[in-house]
Amino acid sequence: MPFTPFHMGPGTAIKAITGRHFSLTIFGFAQVAIDMEPLIRIVRHDSVLHGFTHTYLGAFIIGSLTLFMGKFVCQWLLRTWNAIFNFKYLKWLQVNSHISWVAASTGAFIGTFSHVLLDSIMHADIQPFWPISPNNGLLNFIPGAWVYLLCTILGVIGLMSLFVIGLWNKWAIDIE
Repeated sequence: MPFTPFHMGPGTAIKAITGRHFSLTIFGFAQVAIDMEPLIRIVRHDSVLHGFTHTYLGAFIIGSLTLFMGKFVCQWLLRTWNAIFNFKYLKWLQVNSHISWVAASTGAFIGTFSHVLLDSIMHADIQPFWPISPNNGLLNFIPGAWVYLLCTILGVIGLMSLFVIGLWNKWAIDIE
């Protein structure tokens, strides 16, 4: 996919299902980290955009890096977010800034592995199983437009679910 935000669709749906056991911020951090290589290759006008980072081995390494770096960076970002919205009528926008190691791990590794999976369906220059095999058996497994549609639908459902869950939790706390 040419834009990382499409990858966030499945992430929001996973967050809605798994709750505190999955970090959406680290998932997003992993999406950006794994797409740094294609960005650099686009700037350099390379003929191959997806290299090592878009293999499952690369996804494991990027996932490991984003697990450790992302936990601290994302917690800092969430604390900063909370400080920005520390006003009477904006407090409802604040979030829990602590990310557990379990949530960080699932966010990082689901983020990188799902990224390679989705991009393997759409990009001919990906060799997801390198160095074991140069083949990409998932290429055109389903039409690329369907992948975009699926990611968009999952994103809308995930965001709506997170909104309803947030309202429910707020309402449940208020009546106690």
